[in-house]
Parts: sequence; structure tokens; C-alpha cells
Amino acid sequence: MKTNTSAPQEETDVLIIGGGPAGSTLSTLLAQQGHRVILLEMGQHPRFHIGESLLPMTLPILERLGVSDKIQQIGIHKYGAEFNAPEGEKRRETFYFDFALDKNHPYAYEIHRPEFDQILFENAQDKGVDAREGIKVTGVSFDKDGSAQVTAQNRAGESLQFRARFLVDASGRETFLSRRFKLKQKSRKHNSAAIFGHFDNVERRPGKDEGNISIYWFKHGWFWMIPLKGGRMSVGAVCYPEYLKTRSGSTESFLQQTIDMVPEIRQRMKDAVLTGEVRATGNFSYTSSRMYGPPGENWLLVGDAYAFIDPVFSSGIHIAMSGAVKAAESIDQCLQEPHTCRQALQQYQQHVDAALKTFSWLIHRFNSPAIRKLFMAPSNQWRIQESLISLLAGDLYRDTPVQKGLNIFKIIYYLTFIRNLPSAWATHRRRKRNIRLHFSGGTTEQDHLDD
Repeated sequence: MKTNTSAPQEETDVLIIGGGPAGSTLSTLLAQQGHRVILLEMGQHPRFHIGESLLPMTLPILERLGVSDKIQQIGIHKYGAEFNAPEGEKRRETFYFDFALDKNHPYAYEIHRPEFDQILFENAQDKGVDAREGIKVTGVSFDKDGSAQVTAQNRAGESLQFRARFLVDASGRETFLSRRFKLKQKSRKHNSAAIFGHFDNVERRPGKDEGNISIYWFKHGWFWMIPLKGGRMSVGAVCYPEYLKTRSGSTESFLQQTIDMVPEIRQRMKDAVLTGEVRATGNFSYTSSRMYGPPGENWLLVGDAYAFIDPVFSSGIHIAMSGAVKAAESIDQCLQEPHTCRQALQQYQQHVDAALKTFSWLIHRFNSPAIRKLFMAPSNQWRIQESLISLLAGDLYRDTPVQKGLNIFKIIYYLTFIRNLPSAWATHRRRKRNIRLHFSGGTTEQDHLDD
């Protein structure tokens, strides 16, 4: 293997770290705007990744990128989201996307993430992006004019040198710059961990509902069941870290133990066959103390490289790709009109933070009995249900009356919380207690941020 071999420095307008949905989307749009873009992906496509459920408002972005037909070929139609309460309560309620405020986006897709990410990455290459795999960024510094000096290493051990007018971190949960600059912060409002796997021979819903995601509340958190094309089913439990801490055997046996707590899931999976390994991961929720560089440093965090809240509403891919669309506009402005760059980046952060705040409010309370009661008995008075479905569809970036209906929903939630104070307060206390825990996938520790 070659080592300590340096190549000549390469010049580019924008260098992007990470070839996931955010990085591939952003690089494609910037290349279409006429900018020179280098995209560096540490791994090799196709690669494993969780997060397999798209939102309806992601589909216009896929059309803009020119990949709609390819995504349709690998996806299964998802017309809604099904919510299931624990035993003893009303059992099931399905929210269909065609009842959102905007009726023009009635479905999304469930997708295999390795195929989805590879399509977006190869599309970036086709659109003129210098997109490379197997390249690990190892260092970053900044010149007086704000441009970035980036060092990297390929799989042969050769050192690569880049100079970019603008640097973007789209490295996902690797959070390259956030870690390097010590910006990453564990969420002070929410914490969860997950255990999951893929299975064949799992019972699906009939007809139009075959591709809908199923969500089940249970005493330690909630389950997802995501049908994938080809008969496979993604099954996972997002739990309080204190529950994952009780694991004593293998991850496979622990997932089965958790499945057995929910009779309907156990029934749907009575003939299930595990394909691949069962995985556990922790510390889902985090943010970064800043999103873009101080004066003299031209960099920006996009997607999960900036923050991640929780997978409950399948918001991760949509926030990443929607953020990438807005980031492309902001970075283009920074390159074309440098004197307006700070304002453009500030507006970008406001755009992303507003969406994260809206999703977060509901996600932080998702295990609350009050939220469960409202989901199981939806009302469209004051267009509340339409607004809630619009949120589930990802319609947070346009001028629609979503926020008005969600604000009324919040008021009703707090009134319901008071009416169910003992159980609601107990859940609130449990959530607060678990914020102090860290689950890495193997051990759980107190007051420790995954690094």
C-alpha cells in the first residue's frame, strides 16, 4: 500500500464532504448552477443506511434532480402513515396524505436506502459533479480570504490536497466539522436509541395500504414497520435508553424480546425470517452550536451534519434534501455576491431551524399519552387534521396555513395533558430522566456525548 504520497492541490468552487442524500442533492444543484463541485464520500456505494421512508414533499425535489423514474423503480408507494395504540385503547388510525392541505402530493415511497443513495450519488456524477468514493477527509484549515484548505486520503493511503472557495459538511452522523470544531451538543430536550433489522415473510396491510408505514406505541417507546419492495420489511424499535440498557443477550434476541411485547407485531411476524444482522444505535438526538463559519471561514453544515432529532416522522431525508435545496441557493449567492454571504447563510439557518423546531415539538412529546389520544381521535375542526397531515407530508417550507392549525393542535395538547396529568407527567419525567443517558449500541453511560 502506498503511503505519504501527496498529489498536487486541486482547485474547486465548492467541496462537499459526504455523498448521502444531502451531499448528492446539493452538489447536483450547484453543478447545474455552473459551479465547479468536488464531492468526497468516505464509503462506497451501495452502503447500508437506515432511514427508508420518504415524505410526499420530497418527490418534487427528486423531479428537480431528474431521478423520479429511477426512484419509482426501486420504491413502493406509501399513501399514508398508520398509528397503533397499545392494547386497551383505540387500536388504529391511518393518516392519508391526500387529506393534507395541499391535495396534489398524495403519496411518497418506501425505499431501500443503499439503492436510493447510490442513485442520487451517480446522478450527481452524471450532472457534472466530480464525485469520488473511498476518500476520507483528514484535515481542514482556512485562508485569509475564507477559502478552505482540505487534506484527504484515499484507500491507497495517498494524500490529497484541495482548495475550495466554500466548504460544506454533509457527512451525516459522522458530523465531521461539528466534531472537529467541538460544536456537537447532545439534545437537552430529547434522547432515544434504536434496535432494528430487516425481515422477509412479514404480514403486510392489504391493497392500497400495503406500502404504508406502521407505527406502534408500546411502554418503552415506539416501533416502525416499513414495507420495502421485494417483500422485505424494515422493523425497528425506538426506545428510551434506559430500556436498551437492560439488554443482556444478543441484539437479535433482544429485538425479538421487544417484538414480543406488542401482540399485533408478534402476529404479523410469526413467519418472519431475519435477513442480515440486527443493529443497535444510540444518541439519536443532537445539534450543533453553530451552522456556518465565523467571518473568515466559508463553511456550512447541511442535513444530519448539523442536527438530527428522531426518526419518528421520517423527517431526516426530507430535512436533509430540502435543506440542500436552500443551501444551494445560499452558497450560489455567497459565490456570486460575497458581500451578501452572511445574510444568505443567516436566512438559510432560519429556514432549517424553523423546520426542525416544528418537527421537534411533536417528536419530543410523541410518547406522551396526550399525543396518543389526539392521534387516535383526530379532528379536522379548524383544519387541524389537515395541518397535521401536512406536517407528516413534510410541507413546512412553503406559504401554506400549516402553522395555524398546528398552533391550535398545541393548545389542545396542553389541555389534554392537564386532563391526563398523572400519566402525562410520568411520561414527561421519564423523558427528562432519559435525556441524561447515552446508549452507544453496546453500553449505556450517564452524561456522555457520543464522540
